[in-house]
Amino acid sequence: MTPVDQADLLRRARSRRSTATAAPRHPAATDGPAPLSHAQQRMWLMDHLGQGGALYNVPIAARLRGPLDRAALAAAITGLTERHAVLRTRYPRRGGQPYQQIDPPAPVPLPVLDAGTEAAAAEQLAAEAALPFDLAAGPVLRALLLRHGSQDHTLLLTIHHIAVDGGSLPVLAADLAALYAAARDGVPPQLPAPGPSYADHARQERARDAELTAAADVLAARLAGARPPALLRPVPPGARERRAALHAAPLDPAVVAALRGLGARHGATLFTVVLAAAFATLRTAAGQDDLVLGCASGHRARPELRHTVGLGVNTLAVRVAPTGDPSFAELLAAVRGELLDAQQRHEVPFDLVVERLGAAARRADGTPLLSVTCDLVQPGAPLTLPGLDSENVELDLGLAKFGLAMLVEDGPAPRCLIQHDRDALDEATAARLLDAFAAVLTAVAAGPDPRLSELPGTLLAAGEHPVVEALLSDPGVVEAAVVENAGPAGDGSPLAYAVVRGPVAPNGAQLRAALRARLPVAELPLAVTLMDRIPRHPDGTPDRGRLPGAPPLGEGPSPEAPAAEGPAPEGPVDTVRTAFGELLGTTPPADGDFFALGGHSLVAVQLAERLRTRTGLPLTGLDILEQRTPRALAALLAGREDERRSALARSALTRTGARPGPRARTGTVLLTGATGGVGAAVLQELMAQGRPVRVLVRPESAHLPALNGAEVAEGDLADPDSLRRAVEGVDAVIHSACTFTDHATDVAAMRALVDGWRGGPFVFVSSIDAYGRPAGTEVADGAPSGQSVTAYGQAKLDCERILFEAAGAGRGPVTAVRAPIVWGPHHRLRDQLRWGSTGDLYQAALAGRPIGLPATEDWYGASWVHAAALARALATCAAPDHPAAGRVVNAVSGHVSWADFTTELVRLLGSGSPVLVSPDADEELRRPWRYRADALATPLTPEPGEDWREVLAAMVG
Repeated sequence: MTPVDQADLLRRARSRRSTATAAPRHPAATDGPAPLSHAQQRMWLMDHLGQGGALYNVPIAARLRGPLDRAALAAAITGLTERHAVLRTRYPRRGGQPYQQIDPPAPVPLPVLDAGTEAAAAEQLAAEAALPFDLAAGPVLRALLLRHGSQDHTLLLTIHHIAVDGGSLPVLAADLAALYAAARDGVPPQLPAPGPSYADHARQERARDAELTAAADVLAARLAGARPPALLRPVPPGARERRAALHAAPLDPAVVAALRGLGARHGATLFTVVLAAAFATLRTAAGQDDLVLGCASGHRARPELRHTVGLGVNTLAVRVAPTGDPSFAELLAAVRGELLDAQQRHEVPFDLVVERLGAAARRADGTPLLSVTCDLVQPGAPLTLPGLDSENVELDLGLAKFGLAMLVEDGPAPRCLIQHDRDALDEATAARLLDAFAAVLTAVAAGPDPRLSELPGTLLAAGEHPVVEALLSDPGVVEAAVVENAGPAGDGSPLAYAVVRGPVAPNGAQLRAALRARLPVAELPLAVTLMDRIPRHPDGTPDRGRLPGAPPLGEGPSPEAPAAEGPAPEGPVDTVRTAFGELLGTTPPADGDFFALGGHSLVAVQLAERLRTRTGLPLTGLDILEQRTPRALAALLAGREDERRSALARSALTRTGARPGPRARTGTVLLTGATGGVGAAVLQELMAQGRPVRVLVRPESAHLPALNGAEVAEGDLADPDSLRRAVEGVDAVIHSACTFTDHATDVAAMRALVDGWRGGPFVFVSSIDAYGRPAGTEVADGAPSGQSVTAYGQAKLDCERILFEAAGAGRGPVTAVRAPIVWGPHHRLRDQLRWGSTGDLYQAALAGRPIGLPATEDWYGASWVHAAALARALATCAAPDHPAAGRVVNAVSGHVSWADFTTELVRLLGSGSPVLVSPDADEELRRPWRYRADALATPLTPEPGEDWREVLAAMVG
């Protein structure tokens, strides 16, 4: 051993010793679980209302150049969780209430992946940052290190917002740097005393609930009658992606300096000036004088909390209603006064105010009162580590927390920004709003105090719906209304309603036929229903709960009617009313409003769970908040029951189709991953064969597979108990779910499924990555694995081993189906083109860059499988006594050379990229392997539409 090696070992030993001795003392387990703070409960509710996903992921990434000590970095990240208990806290439930469960310190995994090209690295980072968290199972912090070169890495820390806020990030950055330096040098870390524990902060806040609730009553009274800007349109009901768009315009630094000076002259901060400019812009754009905007506030005014890591933010509602035509200075004074008043009550949780507002917290179409926010932001500071050059890596997940955010970015290159939910605001309106906002900021910075009427801008608020405008153009129609995404079909087509007058007034069919000539097919309503009058809410919007078109409810007798002799069957409305009564303390009438009865978000989550259990139908807390009455909820449930029956009927019809094969029911099949691209294809295949299916899905996604007539088992890969419950009593298992990057979770999930599995076929969707780099170019079913198996491939091998060990104990026939890249038109599969080697080629073609391929003496290319063909193969393996049982088999539709693939890709994208043979081509493209699929040749036989060129065209879109 050389002296250098000895010194390195000594340094690492000191590093481990210093990390162990530096760990702070932790509260004893007898301290008991802590409640969630109000801010945390808001995060938890969003997750359980089906509005979680990656929306509240906080990614922190930095490019680090220089001699990085990976062991020291891993120790430092673990040290962060030891120092700040909120980073190792989970959020399970007891008696329907979530609580904080602090886990003991444990090493934080730091997987290291090769980055490949810059485009591939960006995709890896984005995919990791977008992976959702399981708040009940934890952890709430993940780490990933990408290796670009021996002294070039990107570190990504992804933390759920429930554990951190903007004020926490500088604390974490400073602590990480100190812990890294100490671990690298083998010395104790030099750190300031940490702030009070976040759990104690939550306990103290909850102890003040009576005081905070009284203050919330005052704030709710100040917001009475307020409405969100008419600029925003109703969004589709239910859980959705909340995709964001961002528009930016540069601001002259001199403008920002003038705005800061304007504020100083009026005793206001730069943020207050920006907020006043946002009010002025929206006043003109929305055509409203009375407006409410939200802005962020923190709980770190108390010095002792400045070193506490946790979620210490709140939302302030600022309401301004100027009359007449005030000057901007007068508006600024009004905004300053309202903002100061709101800041004096910054500790009053806005979720308490929402509870007090009840139904008034949302517009009748479901739009939240605080849909527009304003902020002054600073460019992110890079995460720095001693001895390394650091560069901040921006990661935008492309998700919108609010309908509209109006922002000014301060810094060396200031910008005006508009971020919006694509469903709430269209691109053209957002672009014009950005121009107006930037123009207002420039105008008020220019000099004389202008009147609001003198500021630039134009009315941008949406007018009547195109369907309403088209109907009212008929002289026989005196009133019209439209409801988006309504009706039992659930296909997104609107329903239209009209009131007609006159002796030759048109009927509904005639009106819809006339609309065909005026509207695009996508905007054509499903039906036009004639009414004597259109029921409306006080704000003039249609009352959906009183509009016809819902499926028959079959409800029982009303509470006012005398009970019939003998027990009467409980109808859907009565089922919902009973559940309302159990949770709210009083059984409401069929049209009783959830909010008026004292309901709030947590009760909505509990009510949805209760109704899901009793009806076996998908329902989320967001459905409760949007439907609000027992009658409307019963109609929603009845519609979903009809959809399920229709799906089953379609499955029965499909069983008479042309493709040969067994069609008899063989018992219930548990399918994991049904909401993914592969799982969706497998579900469709199983339903076409008439096989009963149980699908494992997260609660917020339960409605997706249920629409195909499947039985829903709520759960998640990170929840072993839910997996054991899901597999109980089934006759076969097809396990297609995978986290892709959290390999420990994938392996633990396989153990849990096998633990609960009691027999029948078990089919595991593995990967050809499990072969590594085989010695030969022809890879037969189950051939030995070569060297250099990736971490993903190794996880698949580990899962296969667990499964085959169980099969060896006589548990049942098992099959591991190794599949390559899966192609298909499903939106989750289209992303396959953006990953790995194909992703590099795709991005180059998209940008029109030259594309370098390896020399062509030997065949190089990719194996692929069509999602529908893979689904046929998996369903075949899940049948009893299939010859593939007990084996590792391949599922490959074919092989395509990189030259053919790239040429077709360039053609489909209309790209001008030249395709060249280059000695500098990516080594990952040198893949000479052809995978044989002998055992599954029959189900993998291509069907019409499964040619690789056709499916590639569908994926490119």
